[in-house]
This record gives sequence, structure tokens and C-alpha cells, in this order.
Amino acid sequence: MKKKILYVEDDPNLAFATKDNLEAYDYEVVHASDGMEALDFIEKDHFDICVLDVMLPKMDGFTLAENIRKSDKQVPILFLTARVLQEDKIKGFELGADDYVTKPFSIQELKMRIEVILRRNNSGNPTPIQPKTNTVGKYNFDFTKLTLSINDNLQTLTFREAEVLKYLSERPDQVIRRDELLKAIWGDDDYFMGRSLDVFISRLRKYLSADPAIRIDNVHGVGFRMTF
Repeated sequence: MKKKILYVEDDPNLAFATKDNLEAYDYEVVHASDGMEALDFIEKDHFDICVLDVMLPKMDGFTLAENIRKSDKQVPILFLTARVLQEDKIKGFELGADDYVTKPFSIQELKMRIEVILRRNNSGNPTPIQPKTNTVGKYNFDFTKLTLSINDNLQTLTFREAEVLKYLSERPDQVIRRDELLKAIWGDDDYFMGRSLDVFISRLRKYLSADPAIRIDNVHGVGFRMTF
């Protein structure tokens, strides 16, 4: 079965060329030209990944991503943007984006980024995934379902959040180097990815705050250590 992409882009020429090329790589591509149209598609259909331009009419890509995340914590989101400010990229990750591609881009780069995201989300793996639930302090952490629960409170994680938590929780009391964690999760350790990692660590601390015994400490100049 073809993987289905929601592609949101208001430039008709770029949209036509990108959609045509992705379909040539055997993806099913549903194109929306503005944020409101995209939300309508989201409500009616399931997508394997959302590829969103940031500068959109009616509803910008950041607001669109925020609305998507309200109803679906798991669908991967990739931003396409001409913006180069680090703050914009960090904002995208704060909203739960999985990756960022800056315009102008090659279709080969976009295809590669999509493939990596789908593969890391196990969307392209036909082998059934065995359920795996671990305890992290007083929490139950289900990596397969992307959930973190304590008592009657359930937090749904994004795939990236779950990956970071899984990596740290499987190595309690160990100092995990920042570059090691970045390469394990994102396959890169550049400055931008390092900034985004800090966003994820901050969110995990908030999610885990109901158990005061759980700590994710910064080890200055080295990385992080999780204890519970």
C-alpha cells in the first residue's frame, strides 16, 4: 500500500512539481493550498506524514501543525520553509515537528527526509511491533503506543519525545553524551539539532514532574543523566 502524504503548499508551480515527483516515487500525495483546506483533509482522512509549508494563506504552517497535534500526536510533520531563523526552527520542534527542510530544496533531499522519518516511525516496516511497556519511576511508559501514564493521567508523546525518553530511561544513572544522544535520535549533532534536543528534554521534565524521584540532569559540557 502506498504511503499517503498531506502536502500543503500555496505556490502552485512548486506544488505541482513536488507532487508530481513524489508520486513518481510511488507516494500518494494529497495537496492542499492553504491551512484551512489542509485541516479539512485531516479531519476526513489518515495520512502517514504531513509536509507543511510555513507561510500559508488563511492559516500559517505553525498554527496548522498545532491544530494537527491537538487531534493526532503521532503523525509525523515535516516543515518546508524559506525562513532561516533558528527561532523559527525551534518553534517548529516545540510544536512537535519531526524535521525541517529549507527552500530551495531538491526533490531527492525531500524524498530522503520523508523516507527517514517514515522508517524511524516504523511506518515502512511490515513486521509487527511487539508491545513494550516499561516503568519509569512511578510512570508506565509504552513506547509502542507513545504513552506515558501515572495514576489516571495519560500523556501522549510525539515519536521524537518517546525516542528520547526511551534512550535515557534504558540507561539510568549513566551520563549520556549530548552528541551520542543527538546521533542516536536525529543522526546528526549540529548546533541546530542541539537546540531542539533541549526543547525535548524540557518537555520530558514537565511530563515526568508528578514523580519527584525522576530527574534529568544536565551534566555541564557533557550531556544528560536520568535517574529514577
